[in-house]
Amino acid sequence: MSAFSLSVWALAVALIGQSLATGWATEVFLRKQLPAGLRRAWMAMAIAAMLAALYHGYTLELALRTGLYDLRQAVLGAVISLLFALGLFGFRRQSL
Repeated sequence: MSAFSLSVWALAVALIGQSLATGWATEVFLRKQLPAGLRRAWMAMAIAAMLAALYHGYTLELALRTGLYDLRQAVLGAVISLLFALGLFGFRRQSL
């Protein structure tokens, strides 16, 4: 597997991970039984995850359109996205 295709796959995983994190954080934010401060914190996490997903999407688009990529940054983004999504999933389960 070439470095370019590995970068594209890593960026796709990062995009999916951040999209899942955005959905989970938004789901918890929309719950009315949580205190207002906690709901605002979940909203901030949802916005941060959405912006990170947009960043990964733009980076993926740049790699596909122009061929410019950075393997280390793509893999790091994928790892960070998955860890962030797993963390939000764990916090979401505690908030039930």
